[in-house]
Amino acid sequence: MSSLLDSLVHLAASHSGLAYLALFMAALLEAVPVVGSLVPGSTVILALSALIPGGELSLAGVLASAIAGALIGDGAAYWVGHRAQRSILSAWPLSNYPYVVAQAEAFFVRYGTWAVLFGRFVPPIRAFVPVTAGALQMTPQRFFAVDVPAILLWAPAHVLPGVVAATALEHNHATLHHWLPVLAGVAGTLLLGLWAYRRWRGTPA
Repeated sequence: MSSLLDSLVHLAASHSGLAYLALFMAALLEAVPVVGSLVPGSTVILALSALIPGGELSLAGVLASAIAGALIGDGAAYWVGHRAQRSILSAWPLSNYPYVVAQAEAFFVRYGTWAVLFGRFVPPIRAFVPVTAGALQMTPQRFFAVDVPAILLWAPAHVLPGVVAATALEHNHATLHHWLPVLAGVAGTLLLGLWAYRRWRGTPA
């Protein structure tokens, strides 16, 4: 995996268009049920974000690619679930993951709309949240009212750590105090994800 990631980073450094496409696809695939649990989208986003300080990629382009991919992925998965309703939760390939589906459903029953926000920061169920929300007939207004802000928090939380790490390597440590507010924000979102994960694990199936 590390060798493939290194090759991707080297390729992206020379071809920014492919880099933005890879970021877009990584974010989009994370919202696809089952596939999102297998594709290391967050790792790809973090790795390619390290190219921002060197000028190979722009911060705005990276954020826009990740946000666009996540919005389209979440939106498509939600509408598939909304149209198919509960039957999709027992259809292939979700039928191969009954425990995760049951946990995702119980998570929604317990936290309602907030499950959309919390779920975006929990890798094991991130790929199951949109389709489950649609299958449980959460209204589009409620889903997107929470999902869009969640993505706008999620994207910087994945991009900025790569920027900070690369900047720290290129400059002396005295410049790091400029990044303290960013680090505090990232730490806050990571803590939110940890809290949501622990809550999810404690949710009865």
